[in-house]
Amino acid sequence: MVSRRHFLQATAAASLIVSASGSGQLGRVAAQQRLSQGDITRFDALGKLTILHVTDVHAQLAPLYFREPSVNLGVGDARGKPPHLTDAEFRTWFKIAAGSPDAYALTSKDFTALAKNYGRMGGMDRIATLINSVRAERGESNVLLLDGGDTWQGSWTSLKTNGQDMVDVQSALKIDAMTSHWEFTLGDKRVKEIADTAPFAFLAQNVRSLEWQEPVFEARKTFERGGAKVAVIGQALPRTAVANPRWMFPDWEFGIREDEIQKQVDDARSEGADVVVLLSHNGFDVDRKLAGRVKGIDVILTAHTHDAMPGVLQVGSTILIASGSHGKFLSRLDLDVRDKKISGFRYKLMPVFSDAIAPDATMKALVDKIRAPFAQDLARELAHTESLLYRRGNFNGTFDDLICASMLSERDAEISLSPGFRWGGSLVPGDPITFEALTNATAMTYAACYRTQMTGAQIHAVLEDVADNIFHPDPYFQGGGDMVRVGGMGYSIDVSKPVNQRISGMTELKTGKPIDAKRNYVVAGWASVNQGTEGPPIWEVVETYLKRVKSVKLQPNTSVTVTGA
Repeated sequence: MVSRRHFLQATAAASLIVSASGSGQLGRVAAQQRLSQGDITRFDALGKLTILHVTDVHAQLAPLYFREPSVNLGVGDARGKPPHLTDAEFRTWFKIAAGSPDAYALTSKDFTALAKNYGRMGGMDRIATLINSVRAERGESNVLLLDGGDTWQGSWTSLKTNGQDMVDVQSALKIDAMTSHWEFTLGDKRVKEIADTAPFAFLAQNVRSLEWQEPVFEARKTFERGGAKVAVIGQALPRTAVANPRWMFPDWEFGIREDEIQKQVDDARSEGADVVVLLSHNGFDVDRKLAGRVKGIDVILTAHTHDAMPGVLQVGSTILIASGSHGKFLSRLDLDVRDKKISGFRYKLMPVFSDAIAPDATMKALVDKIRAPFAQDLARELAHTESLLYRRGNFNGTFDDLICASMLSERDAEISLSPGFRWGGSLVPGDPITFEALTNATAMTYAACYRTQMTGAQIHAVLEDVADNIFHPDPYFQGGGDMVRVGGMGYSIDVSKPVNQRISGMTELKTGKPIDAKRNYVVAGWASVNQGTEGPPIWEVVETYLKRVKSVKLQPNTSVTVTGA
């Protein structure tokens, strides 16, 4: 277990982007409305080796708003520890001033007001600028750029180009290696095609063929950077075949494969590696547990759970880095490597404030070229929002509420179910809801919106199954994601209870009556993992609804009561 003192020691050594009093250079400059690129990239370099990490971009080429969650519960040993802190608790732990740029980037409190001050974040042309700045400072031969996956999915352009838009961007950024999760929803043939031809390494030590248990992808690759041999081991999402349609990659299986990770570490060391990095898409809590069980990993670059932390966590001698999502952040880790071991490190989570960073001209031209064939469609205005629309949160998200309301209306359903996906940007009140904004939250390869009948007992079973996937006290049994969103129905959840005992009080909102376990209800949903699911794509359903209502104003969602947290 990591103590608060140990965590804070690591965080202090990590060169936080604001000072404890909130009067650090970045905070002062931002308060004076003069936030600059130099403030973002300023760093006290250490050693010769720099590792850059970006992850969970979800195919977001352009700057966007993205609100972090207001509810992010930890269970078991993770309860009350980072990254499972939000708003005031998060700011207190990391010593972040309220109203600062870091508060805006890393928490949800006052998001709408702060968004007006600090603007959008991300954009691949801005990320390219930061990467090029670090390479210019350190020397290209001293910098290792790694991508944690969930890169080829999450936008209309990525869906329409079968991920090629993001592969082209990654190639232009000159990433050295990546691992994967949502990439697999492009299908096994497409993933293999890219993995075999891309100018970067596609690493996934834990993917095996079903019949012969042979490795499907390269497990690790060693790079010489900063005078050190750096072995990078790739770890794809272990539960991909559960979280996503297995029929898209029927001959592959996944899993954590802890013993195999240990073997990869040992082999890398025996072959002369000075530094061993796990490029992981396990999720933060899984990696925290794994760091205490697998020996010899120097750095774990975590992904999947979209956590952004402006400091490191250390488990023993292993450094854990969480770099956020949607292109909002770029992590920089400097390592001082001596006598084949790390003698010191410094870390910075660089926020990608798009208004403060000059777009890289070459990347901007590439992004413009990628978007050009789709620009007219992306810009179509479907409606306007009077409410903040966001995706993240363990139980509710207003963008999900909009999707659920659309299904209830357009599919003539009593209850709607929307998956607890974490990807998709936010919209602030007054924004147009464009087709791009809609597809940023819905573009995927199995988006059919089904209409079916389910008994109350079956609906209860779905909620219990998803709840155990998120709130199982053992991280190795968690799959990440958030609770399935529900329209037309409310319920209570006790996250401290064991499986099949968490969900109660299921109530039909329209009538106020309890959900009858034996009665059939008309249910609409989307993103079923079952092959052959029929129905219009979810973006068509929501677009029809938006064109009819023209303006969206959502009341706070109080239909889920949470206890045991």
